[in-house]
Amino acid sequence: MRTSPGRALPAAFAAALAAVVALSATAHAAATAADPGAPGVRAVRSVADPADWPTYIVTVDRALDPVDVAGRVEGVHPLHVYRDTLNGFSARLDPDQLASLASMPDVESIEEDGTASADGPAVS
Repeated sequence: MRTSPGRALPAAFAAALAAVVALSATAHAAATAADPGAPGVRAVRSVADPADWPTYIVTVDRALDPVDVAGRVEGVHPLHVYRDTLNGFSARLDPDQLASLASMPDVESIEEDGTASADGPAVS
């Protein structure tokens, strides 16, 4: 009896996905079990995809270049750079990057990006 491609493909996909998950779990277990102080061992920053990290607007001292400030923290890549109304940048930040930026004296504020609206009486 011959299996139709429509039925074989989901089974093959499920098997491949299971193999990837098992390999990832093994690599993660090995990395967390390793001594972080041992030579050649790099700490894993975050398992989450950077696209899932929240976007923040970081305002820096007016005398500094926002791109230079962002470059001081590993993995921070500005999405937008602001130099007029405010001096800063927006970027997707993981919790470690957020904490590093918040501890810098050159950083004036950090706010999670969002929408703004104005409701109220009309002004004539």
